Amino acid sequence: MSVIVLLVAQSCKDHKHETTDKKVTQTVIIKKTYLTDQSLFPRNAAAFCRPTGIKRSDSALFMNGGGKDFRETISNPSPKTLAIPAGMKYIPGGEFSMGGVDPVGMDGGGHEQMSDARPVHRVRLNPFYMDATVVTNKQFAAFVKATGYVTVAEQKPTHEEFPTVPEENLVAGSLVFTAPKEKVPLNNYLQWWAYVKGADWRHPQGPKSNIIGKDNYPVIQVCWDDAAAYAKWAGKRLPTEAEWEFAARGGLAGKLYAWGNVLKPNGKWMANIFEGSFPNKDAGTDGFVGIAPVKQFPANGYGLYDMAGNVWQWCNDWYSNDYYNTLANNPVTVNPRGPTSPYDPDEPDAKKRVQRGGSFLCTDEYCTRYMVGTRGKGDARSASNHIGFRCVMDVKSVPDTKVAAN
Repeated sequence: MSVIVLLVAQSCKDHKHETTDKKVTQTVIIKKTYLTDQSLFPRNAAAFCRPTGIKRSDSALFMNGGGKDFRETISNPSPKTLAIPAGMKYIPGGEFSMGGVDPVGMDGGGHEQMSDARPVHRVRLNPFYMDATVVTNKQFAAFVKATGYVTVAEQKPTHEEFPTVPEENLVAGSLVFTAPKEKVPLNNYLQWWAYVKGADWRHPQGPKSNIIGKDNYPVIQVCWDDAAAYAKWAGKRLPTEAEWEFAARGGLAGKLYAWGNVLKPNGKWMANIFEGSFPNKDAGTDGFVGIAPVKQFPANGYGLYDMAGNVWQWCNDWYSNDYYNTLANNPVTVNPRGPTSPYDPDEPDAKKRVQRGGSFLCTDEYCTRYMVGTRGKGDARSASNHIGFRCVMDVKSVPDTKVAAN
């Protein structure tokens, strides 16, 4: 047993929902848990929610198609004939309103005001292809077999990367969510997250776990670097944040979810999220406790599965909390690629990339980022057992000899 003192950034307040983050020093007793550096904890991943001060009244905007900030989505005309790469869907691109409003006060809206998703702004995109599902264990295994690629989680961290960490804590591993045995306050994520030796994409919960029989499950425990390497090998790339949101909206404008404004239309679950008492008891009323195979819920308007919940999805863009402000005065921004460098005021030195879609751990008790306009963030070299990815491809780059109709 070892005692490690960590400086922890408090986030996701209790039900009083205060809006001021505080720095607190905590002494944490770690047993059978392996730490490399505090920067690998999930405040660098999208597991965190950080409310900041936007007006609660913004919530009412969704009662009328998102309000005046959201205008109609205008899709590019589709070609008469189109050869679509196997396993992908054609996304027409066009002009749409990107972003989200404060969901606080809405049914199921949670307490996160999500100011980094505003202001809503107008974006125009070229057409592209997107994977119909997130990359699966089977697909990632084919990549590893063909290339011999070793993921970041499988590599021992170096002193160059973590110069202050003792040698005994420099062990290969990754972040793992483990539900506590009883209800706990939501102001200390160390009660359900740990850096675990031997956790990687083949052993997502740690060395005693495996993915046998889970070919059709999302690959997890992959960081941004791993996702980008797979995409390059596959002749694809990671989506920009704008492409991801356009695709997730499925042609709809100003909706709260990828399927509309109601979380459970006609009482039917549309995504794999967390129900019950977070973090100790996932009731599984959506049909799954924890991660689910792909294609278990209806596809959106573009034929894409799991654009909300199940696993977070890496985007190509650097994360900056105020990036949308830099676009707000443009009548329309064409094919935005994100900021030139990352910035998160909570951790100014962290190199974070955008994550989108939420995961099976998202809940209105703690993190409602399965809402289509909301944003996540994660250190590019950090992974966990609730983060995956999907790829896109430029329409013009598809050779006729390598396409198949979907």
